[in-house]
Amino acid sequence: MTGLQDYLDSFDAEPGYLDWAKFGPLSPSVRAESHADAELLASGRNSGIDLVAGRAGEARELLADLLSTTVEHVTLQPSTTHGLMQAVYGLGGGILVSAREFPSLTVAAQRAGEVGRARPHWLHAAEGMVTPEAVREALADAEDVAAVAVSAVDYRTGYRADLPGLREVVGDRLLIVDAIQAFGVVDEDWDVADVVCGNGYKWLRAGRGTGFAAFSDRALERLTPVLSGFAGAESALDVFPVPPAASGAEAFTVSVPDHLATARLATALRDVRDAGVSEIAELVRARVREIAALAERFGLPVLTPLEPHRHAGVIALTPDPADIAPLAAALANHGIAASLRSGAVRMGAHAGTGEDSLRLLEDALTEFAGTRMR
Repeated sequence: MTGLQDYLDSFDAEPGYLDWAKFGPLSPSVRAESHADAELLASGRNSGIDLVAGRAGEARELLADLLSTTVEHVTLQPSTTHGLMQAVYGLGGGILVSAREFPSLTVAAQRAGEVGRARPHWLHAAEGMVTPEAVREALADAEDVAAVAVSAVDYRTGYRADLPGLREVVGDRLLIVDAIQAFGVVDEDWDVADVVCGNGYKWLRAGRGTGFAAFSDRALERLTPVLSGFAGAESALDVFPVPPAASGAEAFTVSVPDHLATARLATALRDVRDAGVSEIAELVRARVREIAALAERFGLPVLTPLEPHRHAGVIALTPDPADIAPLAAALANHGIAASLRSGAVRMGAHAGTGEDSLRLLEDALTEFAGTRMR
């Protein structure tokens, strides 16, 4: 794969798939790499085993490039949640989190508080949209806050956070970002955050097990690697006493990564880099605007902010409660894959979402509109 058109041509999911915010069907290049690497691991040859293991280094280099950092600041994780837990459990002091964040953040904050680590402060922002203004107001009443945690794109509403604005408000505190709904489809200034955690199983089309985390110098200085395992040690653990944790991001790891997963991640990252994040992001936003136009045409309220800088690939529709069941039925009847999240019908469109999917959606909404007239 060498460019944007090749990237777009690689989308081969069935028409009507609008659930990218839930799961990204594996790309052809990821599937091919997975099969090839499985054969190498089955060979029993050290050369093949070492070749697959080496993809972890490639994945970290590609991540560092896309995150505007260096390899020493990047670590591979089994999931976004693992990376977030490393950061939250490593924190000393209070952490400000929206009560409506995805549970990866809220559960980590609560559990860390229960064992005497981070102390959660719950932000009650309108519709769960964490704005700089809401954070500024909350920080005025919580002097012990050492970090603010937020999703780059909210999983339910599709709201894209103002990370530079949050950085300004947060000041010298740590800014911890869950990037799973944004990374690869948002042209973001990731270096304004102190911790960025994500996973490749959605928008990157790399499958599960492809998590990662990046830590700024400030984060490495202030966070304690409480959950550091043998893979995060400063030197090999073949002697006693146990060596200290590594000085870089590798300290925030537990074990050796799944090499098949890291190979899938490396392949997906290379595809995104070659296509161009900015180009992908613009197409993703265009698809969402097209879905929003259809929804508004059929009288369905759109919860997602539609300003170009405030949304990515997630769009949430908020029909009347009585309309949810007939709407869901109409979508299913026409082969539209979508999700229900807290009373909102959530769709996720990618750069490769085609006109055939939009036509199926229009047909579904036409059927739904017919049920309203009865």
